[in-house]
Amino acid sequence: MAVNKNSTGYTFTFSIIMVVIVGVSLAYTSLSLKPLQKANAADKQMVDILGAIQVKSSRSDANADFQKYVTERISLNYNGELFSSKTGEVVASDLKDPFNIDVKKDYRSHKPAKGDMSWSNAKDVKFPLYVCEKEGDTLFVIPVVGSGLWGPIWGYVALNSDKKTIYGVKFDHKTETPGLGAEIKEDFFSVKFTGKTLAEAAPYFSVLKGGSTTDEHSVDGITGGTITSKGVEEMMNRTLDIYNKFFESEEK
Repeated sequence: MAVNKNSTGYTFTFSIIMVVIVGVSLAYTSLSLKPLQKANAADKQMVDILGAIQVKSSRSDANADFQKYVTERISLNYNGELFSSKTGEVVASDLKDPFNIDVKKDYRSHKPAKGDMSWSNAKDVKFPLYVCEKEGDTLFVIPVVGSGLWGPIWGYVALNSDKKTIYGVKFDHKTETPGLGAEIKEDFFSVKFTGKTLAEAAPYFSVLKGGSTTDEHSVDGITGGTITSKGVEEMMNRTLDIYNKFFESEEK
């Protein structure tokens, strides 16, 4: 029996078959690429953590450099108490490894109310901390995440062994305005933080309007990118409050 290729039934059946084939193909491709995507994201995360301690690395060298400089990966609870600790190679499937904590996801699902510097709705969140050794010095790298003008911003703040002096920072963004807020990722902005110190109590650090006079606890922000600059200030102060609890308990 000949098939009428001009019939509505044939066209409908053919369309369904093609949709199924394309759908299965896309799903297979997505699943196949997922391990590679995770590996690329992990490499980028390592590069950024190393960037905070002023070690320039590439994605191809990230794993080796990370193992060289990062001696311990710690996670803290909301009260700044030690929850877990890992050393050695990062295992992507190890959910207890602090490296695998998705701080951006946690921020999205526990986003604090405006002005809530205590992050009081994040009491079930774990906070990663990276202990590094560089040229005989111990450094502590803290992930920070917050909101800019148009979307999420994030980064890493590295502290000296005194846990008060900023060794370096590395910031990034998703959708900030090119030439304005997007410049938080540029070296000319990051270098301003090096050597600055945190205040004894919150607010620990300030990012002032571009061109302002600064002191040891502040830097001037991006000219024309005030909201993004204040986003950097907010995420630093909110997150540092958690880690200071840990640092203070370690000194007792």
